[in-house]
Amino acid sequence: MERLCCFLGFLLLGTSQPLDAAKQFHDVLSNERTGYMREHNQLNGWSSDQNDWDEKLYPVWKRGDSRWKNYWKGGHVQAVLTSDSPALVGSTITFVVNLVFPRCQKEDADGNIVYERNCGNDTVPSPELYVYNWTEDGDWGNSPSRDHRDVFPDGKPFPHHPGWKKWNFVYVFHTLGQYFQKLGRCSARVSVNTANVTLGPQLMEVTVYRRQKWAYVPIARVEDMYVVTDQILLFVTMSQKNDRNSSDEIFLKDIPIIFNVLIHDPSHFLNQSAIYYKWNFGDNTGLLVSNKPTLNHTYVLNGTFSLNLTVQAVVPGPCALPTPSPPNATLPLLPAADTAMELRDVLNENCQINRYGYFKATITIVEGIPEVNIIQVRDVLVPAPQTGDSLMDLVVTCQGITPTEVCTVISDPTCRITQNTECDPVDEDFGDVCFLTVRRAFGGSGTYCVNLTLGDGTSLALTSTRVSVPGRDPASLLQVAYGALVSAGCLTMFVTVIALLVYRKHKEYKPIENRTGIMVKGKKSLSVFFNHAKAMSFLGNQEKNPLLEDKPGIL
Repeated sequence: MERLCCFLGFLLLGTSQPLDAAKQFHDVLSNERTGYMREHNQLNGWSSDQNDWDEKLYPVWKRGDSRWKNYWKGGHVQAVLTSDSPALVGSTITFVVNLVFPRCQKEDADGNIVYERNCGNDTVPSPELYVYNWTEDGDWGNSPSRDHRDVFPDGKPFPHHPGWKKWNFVYVFHTLGQYFQKLGRCSARVSVNTANVTLGPQLMEVTVYRRQKWAYVPIARVEDMYVVTDQILLFVTMSQKNDRNSSDEIFLKDIPIIFNVLIHDPSHFLNQSAIYYKWNFGDNTGLLVSNKPTLNHTYVLNGTFSLNLTVQAVVPGPCALPTPSPPNATLPLLPAADTAMELRDVLNENCQINRYGYFKATITIVEGIPEVNIIQVRDVLVPAPQTGDSLMDLVVTCQGITPTEVCTVISDPTCRITQNTECDPVDEDFGDVCFLTVRRAFGGSGTYCVNLTLGDGTSLALTSTRVSVPGRDPASLLQVAYGALVSAGCLTMFVTVIALLVYRKHKEYKPIENRTGIMVKGKKSLSVFFNHAKAMSFLGNQEKNPLLEDKPGIL
């Protein structure tokens, strides 16, 4: 019995773990978390974190260790971890770690850390060139035991890639109970195939070590979440001509909306897949299926509509092996060719996986300004000599609702160099007809490019034209004014002569006393005729002329 107790005690001592037992990777890399789960599918090229960690060559410092204060000359090093997450299961996700050195420090072409010269006016230049000169580190480079130090924390040797001696940082990536070791410079990149990754959010941790004379020193640790999903990740952009703000999901009636589907697939996993886009625009136009990521659709009614998009990708997947028949089962005798055809059909049905992605949006359709046109450009004649800008009238028509503002951009003939930008409110209500005149000043004669926009709260219609401004000669302006005055005088004299002749004729006329009807005597007749002649000669002064009911306002 005594011997049995001693034997059992020996077994207990043998199975108990000593306090100074070798650390494992999960002890070093799991950030001291409890409840750690190590059962995961194997990642290609990764190792289990239950392997031993060489703590002598790669020391482990706890938080608060005083050695963290002097691990790097001149400050602290930060590690920034990014990824192209989220990732569709089966695709490849890439992680990138970048080291951020203290101010005025950088990595040179040989992998050494040097001081930057003149990096700031308030920085005192360092008398030294190198922060860390690993190229000329005699203890490191010429030591006979160097081969024993050119290993990772698990003891595996460094891969001797071209230029590997200039890679002075060791990166250890850790996720899903597994680790990956990599030698690099101030940046490292690792890609992971997600075929065996559990769906949902996962954690990636990275620990970085740097070279020292006889060992390696930890300099940074960083972690970040990533997500693996079985749904296609997509985004839809919507744009429309004359739409003022495409981000508010308010669009215009009777103008095509361009829908463009963007699929998040940074590893190009879906390049070999057949992708189908199934659209339901919510306006009773039915289901539309397309194999193109871009589509146009026009809403012809005002209102609010629910847009639904389903994207289906037929992804080539691993072929499932046919289930073997029971030993006693009797198979029908078939020709060899038919058997092969039958087996190939079964494999084709199992060699693809359908993945889906979804997008929903609520779209509001309103009236707007679908079109604007400049139908005439008129020179504004000024009778007095002008030494300033030349005035031109732009006669504009538009369709849709009444605009609330008009803006013009006057540029050089190439439409590249802007010379003047001006906006005016439109206060008039044109009813069913959009018709207005925009007056603008041009800086002298020549050819100009004019961009004109009419807008309201939701739409912005644009049109362009080139305007030729004629030259202005002061002498010619005086001649024009003089000719206008002479013409007006001659016309007045002509009307006066006609009026006198008519007066004489009516003075000799004697009316019949007993005739019924309206009688107009001489003086009143002369007045009526003169007014009629004046009206016929100066139609421009007739404010009640029906042709002027749609006269555009001048802005």
